[in-house]
Amino acid sequence: MFSEFRSWAIALAACLLAGAATADTGIARRVAPCMTCHGKEGRATNDGYYPRIAGKPAGYLHNQMRNFRDGRRVQYPLMTYLVQHLSDDYLKEMADYFAAQDLPYPPPQPAAATPAVLDHGKALVLHGDPSRKIPACVACHGEKLTGVVPALPGLLGLPRDYLLGQFGAWREGARRAAAPDCMGEVTSRLSLEDINAVSSWLAAQPVPPDAKPASSLPAKLPLACGSMPQ
Repeated sequence: MFSEFRSWAIALAACLLAGAATADTGIARRVAPCMTCHGKEGRATNDGYYPRIAGKPAGYLHNQMRNFRDGRRVQYPLMTYLVQHLSDDYLKEMADYFAAQDLPYPPPQPAAATPAVLDHGKALVLHGDPSRKIPACVACHGEKLTGVVPALPGLLGLPRDYLLGQFGAWREGARRAAAPDCMGEVTSRLSLEDINAVSSWLAAQPVPPDAKPASSLPAKLPLACGSMPQ
């Protein structure tokens, strides 16, 4: 099974590399392999594991592709195969393409968590927990949780399984970011109950009609973050 997976990944990577070497190939055609997992034009549905990449800040998308390429995100070999030989300029072109996509979001799935769990998640997302030095999610990801340019992603419209998987990857050290790794630090302060509550509440929220990333934060980031230097 692994050999079949690797062959498929190499074939997709070859498509991207071929596109990178062909000046007259349109960017939409060159990023077509990305849509195999992330959906048409990067618009993933809410019932799977793969995240939506359409409309995310270009700086965030660029950072994540570089993180896969440079070994800071190692838990998903397919992404590494796809980007390991691509230049920063080509990754930026891909990031700019998907960031420019303005597409509607599907409605959220009904929450399976109890009201108490959802209330706990909402409190952490909106207010954090100062007693444990846990900042509110809105302090970094924007008041509407739709992200902040150039490099902070939105948290709405993502499947609960994906959110849980990313928290788990940070806890296990399989996902990292440029130092100082603010999400790694925040995740280390969260319990498993916190992670379940935050993921459940976020996944149950509808995405506002104007879901574009904010142009700036209302205040300074609550902790140093290498992905978005101030």
